[in-house]
Amino acid sequence: MKRTDLAAYLRSRRERITPDMAGLPPGTRRRTPGLRREEVAQLAGVGVTWYTWLEQGRPINASIQVLEAIARTLQLDPAERLHLFRLAGHQDPVPVADSGRVTPEMRQILHQLSPMAACIATSRHDILAWNAAYAAIFPEIVDSEPNTLWLTFTRDDLFTRLVNREEDLARAVAVFRGAYSRHAHDPCWKEFAEKLVAASPEFARMWARQDVADPGRRDKAFVNDAVGELHFTTTNFSCDAATETRMIIYTPANETTRSGVVWLTAHTRESV
Repeated sequence: MKRTDLAAYLRSRRERITPDMAGLPPGTRRRTPGLRREEVAQLAGVGVTWYTWLEQGRPINASIQVLEAIARTLQLDPAERLHLFRLAGHQDPVPVADSGRVTPEMRQILHQLSPMAACIATSRHDILAWNAAYAAIFPEIVDSEPNTLWLTFTRDDLFTRLVNREEDLARAVAVFRGAYSRHAHDPCWKEFAEKLVAASPEFARMWARQDVADPGRRDKAFVNDAVGELHFTTTNFSCDAATETRMIIYTPANETTRSGVVWLTAHTRESV
């Protein structure tokens, strides 16, 4: 079934690329839209017969290097490229990078969620934007390095601290490793992980476990220096406008927590 799907997908992508888009002269009148098979093969540097067989769904295997050449020739965007690799039975060696784009609509949603704390974070745990309630609970995000992993593992003077530190941090590291596996070829990710290992024996110990997890709903408890214990349920929503970016919402688990967040927000400057 995948070979049939791959064949149909390649044909559809080929037919939408005009000679002009590929940098080729128009040539004579064409019977089919888009590029010819031999033109794709030539531009990708593969054999015409081999590419023809690939489009016919024959039982041949395409290497990662060949798929990369075909993806470039067919001018696939990141989502299309990933689909191509999946249909061919491979993992894309160049995963889509985190996007730092935060739209005005996303910021508006953040503001309107108060007094529920909320932020927009990348899969590397970089915090891109936040609302007033989040800034009040976690002021170090506003005033320091906006990465929750780095702050939690390297600072012992946080205004708001985890109650179940071992359990919650172990899961955070497992979620980070799950994302890291998609970015193993990115030197920025590798350098960040190496810096954390060097800076925090606690992180190094958890990192060595090789645990993997997906982001999901979590119950979290914090101790805040001003208002005491705060209990939340965290919910993650993917942001379509920014790949591998999610909105994390902290829903107060009780009235004491809700009141504490309202008080903190009223006594802290808003910063986004």
